[in-house]
Amino acid sequence: METWEQSRVRGRQLTRRGFLGGIAASAAAAILAACGGSKATEAPKATAAGAAATTAPAATTGGAAATTTGGVTTATSAATGSTTQAAASPAVLADAGSLTMLSTQFSPIEQAEPFRKTILANFKGKVDFLPGDFNDRLRGEAQAGKVTASLLGGLHGDFVPFAKDGLLEDLTPVLAKLGDRGFPKPFLELAKVGTTDKTYYIPWMQATYIMAANKKAMQYLPQGAKLETLTYAQLKDWGAAMQKGSGQRRIGFPAGPTALVHRFFQGYLYPSYTGTTAVGFKSPEAAQMWTDFKEIWQYTNPGSTNYANMSEPMLGDEVWVGWDHIAGFLNVLQTRPNDFVTFAAPIGPKGRGFMPVLAGFAIPKGAPNRAGAELLIDYLTQAPQQVATAKANGFFPVTNATVPADLSAGVKLEADAIAAQSSGTGGVTTLLPVGLGAKGGDFNKVYYDTFTRIAIKNEVVQSVLDDEAKIMQGILNDTKAACWTPDPASAGACQVK
Repeated sequence: METWEQSRVRGRQLTRRGFLGGIAASAAAAILAACGGSKATEAPKATAAGAAATTAPAATTGGAAATTTGGVTTATSAATGSTTQAAASPAVLADAGSLTMLSTQFSPIEQAEPFRKTILANFKGKVDFLPGDFNDRLRGEAQAGKVTASLLGGLHGDFVPFAKDGLLEDLTPVLAKLGDRGFPKPFLELAKVGTTDKTYYIPWMQATYIMAANKKAMQYLPQGAKLETLTYAQLKDWGAAMQKGSGQRRIGFPAGPTALVHRFFQGYLYPSYTGTTAVGFKSPEAAQMWTDFKEIWQYTNPGSTNYANMSEPMLGDEVWVGWDHIAGFLNVLQTRPNDFVTFAAPIGPKGRGFMPVLAGFAIPKGAPNRAGAELLIDYLTQAPQQVATAKANGFFPVTNATVPADLSAGVKLEADAIAAQSSGTGGVTTLLPVGLGAKGGDFNKVYYDTFTRIAIKNEVVQSVLDDEAKIMQGILNDTKAACWTPDPASAGACQVK
């Protein structure tokens, strides 16, 4: 198969739309399969002028073909099964007025400021962007009959409880106006939140977590080990070899107070060892997992407990091999793409655990400026803003947006790892926690506290798991949260075995 660079030499047109379209399709399929899967449906046909969707032709081969006529690029994707048209210039929107947007995404200041100052820069309206958990605020305002937020930005799991409690608007008419966006059909199926005729959120962006390594580390890779099939045991041996050869602990995790290391345990380590994320929390397999992780931790840079993300320690040569959210790697991969390689997370006894992430937009019932919220959804799903989001904050498009060549180096590194992780065999797809509402932070803390007590304080593994499992079960009982993939379905609150 020829590379993108080779195809350019031959004079063929191959846009990044096709490249990222395949990433979107494989990630979407992984998430949908994790939810139990059902036959996906196409986006409703557009009713607004300038947003007409065409009929999807039968798929023949993977990838996407593109033709350009009269300034409009038409892409036919076998991966998503849809044909879309993208105008050469973004649509001109009416003034949206003032509105408040609450979002669980872009809470760190280094993400919030680019969103406010760069991504929203050309929007005709005044947006009060307030990142952070919105569960208590929205439920309180809904109960009082005085909702102040017009738009919500969140993850699939954030929206599920609100949709089931009747607090979100049906956005099917909004989706109909966005027929040219080319959303992957599995994403649209997820947005129905288990219904057949409603759409509770519009896809916004996607992400996941991957591994990256400084090329200096490659000389220490254990004999016979390959990045694409790396196991956790081999990661430990790699860390030992790097420490012996360089005199320093070179593995790194974002384990600071506000970082995302809990997602590593929830979506990567636990599924890889136990095939579960909550049900097997205190199982014998979990005890073995933590024993193995303690051995990895002895070769991990102790500064990890202060790292918010991996870019700075990897740029500073403190860490050579790390795990993080793709946004956490963005700076290092864009700054020095030739010095690093990316790859999928390691494999454990049960396979390769991984956690795809889908974010979207929802409109709460009673929103004071629904029209403005719909305009903001339109604006943020247009190609320029989808690309700006990838460039500024490291979240990938969920549309047919073409990513320009000046992003290709860093973006391709991440996209390659995402493709390997989501499409490889033996994957154990894990959804972000669903149904926990305001208790989501407490649930995450169980994993972080378990890590602290076992890896840092060296407490007895099984005793810690038994203690923390009681706290976890209390959270699950209080929220009545049913089990989510990869845990088996439950009729009531998920039960830790």
